[in-house]
Parts: sequence; C-alpha cells; structure tokens
Amino acid sequence: MIGAEFENVLAGARNGDEAEFARLWRDLNPPLLRYLSLGGDAADEVAAETWLTVVRGLDTFTGDETGWRAWVFTTARRRAVDAARRRGREARLGRPTAWIVTVPDCADVVVDSLSTKDAVALVRQLPPLQAEVVLLRVVAGLPVSEVAEVLGRTPGAVRVACHRGLRTLADLVAPAGVTPADVAALRE
Repeated sequence: MIGAEFENVLAGARNGDEAEFARLWRDLNPPLLRYLSLGGDAADEVAAETWLTVVRGLDTFTGDETGWRAWVFTTARRRAVDAARRRGREARLGRPTAWIVTVPDCADVVVDSLSTKDAVALVRQLPPLQAEVVLLRVVAGLPVSEVAEVLGRTPGAVRVACHRGLRTLADLVAPAGVTPADVAALRE
C-alpha cells in the first residue's frame, strides 16, 4: 500500500503525472493479476480492460486508499464477468476464444513465480465465493467491509467464507508440511 502519500499520488495521477499513475499501477497490479487469475488465462486481458476503465474514471473516484483498492477490484470483477460472458457467447458461436500470444516481461515472471502459481492453484480448488474472498482479503488486502461491498454480500458472509476458505487451504497444505501456525500467520 502507498500509505500517507496516497492523496498526493492520486492527485498527481489525475493531473497527468505518468510517474504517479505508474506508482498506483505498480502498487495494485500484481494483486489484481493474482485475483483475476481465478478466471483463467484471460487475467492479463481483463486487467488491461480494468485499467482502461480506471483511467477513464479516475476523475470520478472519491475516497481514501482503501476505497481506491475496493473501487479498482470492483471494476476488475465487473470486467471479469463481462469477459466470461463474452467467452461464453464465443463458445456458443464456435469461435476461438484465444488469439493473442503474450510474452511475459520480467515483472510478470516475478509475480507468477512457482510459489504464487502453487498458491493460486490451491485457491482455485476452493468454491468460487471462498476463493474470491480469500484473494480479496489476503492478496488485495481489502477489509471485510470493502470485500462485502465488492461482492454484494454481508460482512458476516464474507468472514464466514474467508474462514472456511482458509480452513480448507490449511487442510490442503497440511500434508505438505505447512503447520497451522503458518496458516495462522496468513490470517493476520
């Protein structure tokens, strides 16, 4: 998170300062990609659409850094739903859904390291709501209230889904030698 400088960084980005916008992007894009990876191979494409929407609406955003993160993740979720619908339509029409070949840059290689891939693979084994809640809470660092707003759920439902998801993950990794204390550290 950016912290106390967030308002100045946001103001600079709104005024066209590329370095300040890049700072916002560098702070939020890695967790955004990890969150969008739940949707499969289109994470980069959906993230790009998300950032286009964010840039267009940058002047309309009001709130603090937590609100900013929630706004970007809400936008990403909506773009992901749109992309899933589009893929469904294309599949019904018999059209190929992937024509783009991408070559990862160094940042993508770091973000998609083996441990991250393993973690995302584990999270994908969870029911969809639990997976989404765990990623928004743990990876994106959003508070329960913001996750509830993003998902259109009650804070209690978010807490329950997060608890169940983390419990299931603990059970999945226990045979691999990860202790309950390791999992508890993730919850903090």
